Amino acid sequence: MGQGLWRVARNQQLQHQEYSRQNYLTREHDRRIATNSVSNTSHRKQAQGGIDIYHLLKTRKSKEQEGFINLEMLPPELSFTILSYLNATDLCLASCVWQDLANDELLWQGLCKSTWGHCSIYNKNPPLGFSFRKLYMQLDEGSLTFNANPDEGVNYFMSKGILDDSPKEIAKFIFCTRTLNWKKLRIYLDERRDVLDDLVTLHNFRNQFLPNALREFFRHIHAPEERGEYLETLITKFSHRFCACNPDLMRELGLSPDAVYVLCYSLILLSIDLTSPHVKNKMSKREFIRNTRRAAQNISEDFVGHLYDNIYLIGHVAA
Repeated sequence: MGQGLWRVARNQQLQHQEYSRQNYLTREHDRRIATNSVSNTSHRKQAQGGIDIYHLLKTRKSKEQEGFINLEMLPPELSFTILSYLNATDLCLASCVWQDLANDELLWQGLCKSTWGHCSIYNKNPPLGFSFRKLYMQLDEGSLTFNANPDEGVNYFMSKGILDDSPKEIAKFIFCTRTLNWKKLRIYLDERRDVLDDLVTLHNFRNQFLPNALREFFRHIHAPEERGEYLETLITKFSHRFCACNPDLMRELGLSPDAVYVLCYSLILLSIDLTSPHVKNKMSKREFIRNTRRAAQNISEDFVGHLYDNIYLIGHVAA
């Protein structure tokens, strides 16, 4: 009886092992089929990729043999458009390959006028042998000279016929040029008040809020680092120009150039107070309104409050 039960259990164990072995072989067979399928697909992709890489290498090699695109084979409008994105240095390099295209007067004229917006020579009949490429080199040389010595720089421009000996022409040149060193420019304008007068009149402050107009003014005509006669002169000239640009607003608010002068000084002091890390007790809005209305009694409280908010949110007017 015991041996019979043992044989039954043994047979069940063998059957279970055989069943497990068959399942394992089946799973292994399926796995190998799947692996082979993936491998074949991978080989096909690699083969296809090899063909693509071959074509790419072949195309690249043919392009290298052909060299760069010849701009002279393109329509002139397209060639000039491409070259117009280059600066002066790159355009000089391009002229080594495409001499006729890169030396075109229109390209160099665009470079000159985009960097130096106004020159007296622009409005004159060009002299014999004139070229904008040569003019660009002279303007660049003159700007470097100005940044070293403003008087010598202006004399250089005049000697080359680039600028007329006129305060108005010099002021227009300064107003339309951004390559001049602002520290040297400040020294020059302090010495040439006639040029400063014409430079102030070039600003248009119509319909601008007073602090924003003052910021624009000091971006072109930089304020001195210390208070003094020159700063007072700048604020006085700005006040008169601001009133001249906004006559209706001045009548509506009851402001005069003297009142605008007081406001400008108040804005500068407030800017220093709010932005300086050395000032711990910042001026409050109520204090600013009270102090300002003492100096200029006709100014409304709401208007002075808007001035304070502008400085508080945007920052210094003469930075």
